[in-house]
Amino acid sequence: MIKVGVLGLQGAVREHVHSIEECGAEAVVIKQKEQLEDVDGLILPGGESTTMRKLIDQYDFMDSLKSFASTGKPMFGTCAGLILLAKDIVGYDEPHIGVMDVKVERNSFGRQRESFEVELDIAGVADDFTAVFIRGPHIVQVGENVEILAKHHDRIVAAREGNILGCSFHPELTDDYRMTAYFINMVKEAKEN
Repeated sequence: MIKVGVLGLQGAVREHVHSIEECGAEAVVIKQKEQLEDVDGLILPGGESTTMRKLIDQYDFMDSLKSFASTGKPMFGTCAGLILLAKDIVGYDEPHIGVMDVKVERNSFGRQRESFEVELDIAGVADDFTAVFIRGPHIVQVGENVEILAKHHDRIVAAREGNILGCSFHPELTDDYRMTAYFINMVKEAKEN
């Protein structure tokens, strides 16, 4: 069975676990870096990127996360998770994990009270996906090997670069598991190769 880890330091961990299980894969909440060796793919959940970075540093996760990415095992960052994966962040001198060739801008869609839902056309996933945006970032620019999967008002909100997937919204906060299923399929393909 495919095992997908969810970084369990902060954020919407339980919701991601539920969506993974609904897709027929095994979910593992990752609270220690050694657990990364046991999973086939990893989700970095939404939450607060600055807090998540502090916890990644506190629990000595950074090198293990970079190493995980270098193995070619798929990673999926949602909202704050996308910020962690990005190689470039507007207003910051250096990235966090920095493995996806995108530049992101934090809090692009307003404050918490300005959260909203919108139907998106996501390439390879769905043409009617209800996306929940909560203080989400957006992708300002992409590298040449990055495939843009979705836009909202001309802002890039989902993209993929090889085994790395990122989105600005929270797919785990709906009962639509197609985005998670898309990632699990990436994990299956990577495991077979």
